[in-house]
Amino acid sequence: MIKLVNQYLSLNFYLNIKEEFEESFLSHPNYPSVFAITDSLDMLSIENIAIKVPKEQLGELPDSFLAIFNDDLVLVTKNGKTIQIETEKGVKSILAIDDFCKGWNGIIVAVEPNQAITTEGKANVRWIAYSFPIISLILLSIFYNSYSVSNSILLFTSIVGVLVSIFIIQEKFGLKNEIVSKFCNINPNTSCDSVIQSQKGEINKWVSFTDLPLLFFSINIVALLLNPSSSAVIIGWLSVLSFPVIAYSISIQKFQIKKWCMLCLVVSAILVLQGLVGYFLEQPLLSNVVFNDFSYLFSIVVCTSLWFMIKPVLESKFKAENEVKELKKFKRSYPVFEFLSKEVPVKDGFARLQGLQFGNPKSSIALTIILSPSCGHCHKAFEEAIDLVHKYPEKVFLNVLFNINPENNDNPYKAIVENLLEINNTFPEKMEEAISDWHIRKIGLDPWLKKWKVGVISMKVNQQIQQQYDWCLKNEFNYTPVKIVNGKLYPNEYSISELKYFINDFSVKKDTVEIESLVQL
Repeated sequence: MIKLVNQYLSLNFYLNIKEEFEESFLSHPNYPSVFAITDSLDMLSIENIAIKVPKEQLGELPDSFLAIFNDDLVLVTKNGKTIQIETEKGVKSILAIDDFCKGWNGIIVAVEPNQAITTEGKANVRWIAYSFPIISLILLSIFYNSYSVSNSILLFTSIVGVLVSIFIIQEKFGLKNEIVSKFCNINPNTSCDSVIQSQKGEINKWVSFTDLPLLFFSINIVALLLNPSSSAVIIGWLSVLSFPVIAYSISIQKFQIKKWCMLCLVVSAILVLQGLVGYFLEQPLLSNVVFNDFSYLFSIVVCTSLWFMIKPVLESKFKAENEVKELKKFKRSYPVFEFLSKEVPVKDGFARLQGLQFGNPKSSIALTIILSPSCGHCHKAFEEAIDLVHKYPEKVFLNVLFNINPENNDNPYKAIVENLLEINNTFPEKMEEAISDWHIRKIGLDPWLKKWKVGVISMKVNQQIQQQYDWCLKNEFNYTPVKIVNGKLYPNEYSISELKYFINDFSVKKDTVEIESLVQL
């Protein structure tokens, strides 16, 4: 049934919600049914309709739709005077309209085609395209160029310069590296962060001094790989010309910021070394090189263009990450958590629901989760909940309930709930292993039933399943998992694992309530 619905959704250009539909559909209390399909589509904000239409109006229906044919759900495609149907098992048949109408009961499920058509992304192989030119340059340079001692020194120092420049960019974006941090804060007078984050390093809104080392050294590397002899001369002279900039940088650190940036000093040292190498070991006149070779100019264009394309992306990425960090701080505020926790609409009857219980009943946190055995999200919810009990056995109490229609005998997962509750009544010591086999180890329906099926299901279990289902209906809990903490609905904005951040808050709140009760007595 899921396959048919997903195929129908693809025909109507809903390409990226298949997994969400599957999760919602499998977790529906009335799975498998037409109502479970339409209700799941509603949850995904997909306009749909399930209706019984006169067979005479078949021609007015869309070109494709889902229908009940011979008591089974099929995918229908109209082809002129014939009808193609596809069953859940993938069997396709072509029928005359009259033959189709004989087996069709008039019920259809149709959706509104998606107007915002999206395409599925292709595999991301851009890294190959980016690395191929560089690898090609390296191989070509090795085989077709000869490197002198000075060329080798300049290439090696440029590579080191790029690595140091990357560390500077990381500091600029707020990414901390433990080794770099120790190096930058080697004594009280050193602080890379103070210098790099200073406004003194801004040239204009597009370029800052932190960009220049990365650009210069990366340009050097590409130019040396293309033409080491002529590029070495240019690099040497440019390094010499950078000496005033080095002096300016040192004066800012010494007299204005009054902190030394160790990374900046390393860059300065590399520039001085390259300048000395170029001045003393490279003899050709700069003018002859400039007018007869364009490899360095080509490197400038390529590296500068790439960096100013990549830089805005990196800035957006790191800005978003920093915002997420700030939002996490906000999210972990207990008053915010408490504000987002809503009251359960109908509490009457909740205390009479007997579920699977784990942990200390006197804990400050009483967590109830309402699950469906067919729900993928429920696997994660239970795993996170039982993990909390294991980590905080005296502080977290877990009660597991189920939302499954006891009258829906077509649901194969109903047996999971029946046997779990029966095991809980007869062999409670085996309960955690049994439910973990299903929700955590996910051994599958048939292996689970083979291992844990207990035989006769008692009347007490059947009554409890009915009570839990009826209580969920009263509260309109037509989804799973439902999470309730100390009588309030757990905010959807939080995962169960994040409950650990509020354990102390709940403990303090419980102690306060107990003290107030004693004072009143």
